[in-house]
Amino acid sequence: MSIDALLDRNRKWVEAHTRDDPDFFHRLAATHAPHTLWIGCSDARVPANVVTGTEAGEMFVHRNIANQVVATDNNLLAVVQYAVEVLGVQDVIVCGHEECGGIRAALDAQAPAHVESWLAHVRTVARLHAEELLALPSEQRVRRLVELNVREQVFNLARLPVIQHAWAAGTALRLHGWVYGLHDGLLRNLGVTLDGAVQAIDPSLAPPSRSGHRRQSAPFIRD
Repeated sequence: MSIDALLDRNRKWVEAHTRDDPDFFHRLAATHAPHTLWIGCSDARVPANVVTGTEAGEMFVHRNIANQVVATDNNLLAVVQYAVEVLGVQDVIVCGHEECGGIRAALDAQAPAHVESWLAHVRTVARLHAEELLALPSEQRVRRLVELNVREQVFNLARLPVIQHAWAAGTALRLHGWVYGLHDGLLRNLGVTLDGAVQAIDPSLAPPSRSGHRRQSAPFIRD
């Protein structure tokens, strides 16, 4: 699709909204009060507002390859702090998705240099669950690592100082782990919801992994 075509679509989108609701953009510009922070994958097939059926202004969004929460990522840290301390969101969702290219690359051969560096964190998740993953067929292995990665990122999020400080101050803040199904369009709650600092310190207080496997130390996974 050409750039001109995208601009034309934008004009048609504006016309449609103002025809049905002349004050739409005035209201949107007047306030910014999203209720949720969405941390998702950069994959173009998983746009947060579209898959959740929310309107512009309802969700604050951060996206990166394989929906990771990395404690040294200043971009993510700034987004989380702004969402929690300034916007006052009450829910943070980490959402992975089926057929994730980042997850698949973490299980396969070496990726391009910058991607490879970023995926090191996902490879660590794969290593910690190697026994369970190696027992699965290839495609099931990808799907399971998507789930395990989301769960790990929820705990990474819970250990960030800004989240810990919010909980210590009594802020009502819930963290959730979801997976989006590309084949059916449905969002699935993995049942790992944290709402307090103690859970972040002791993962046993959160719902167990589906298989009940404990983490295992083993070499990186490769097909």
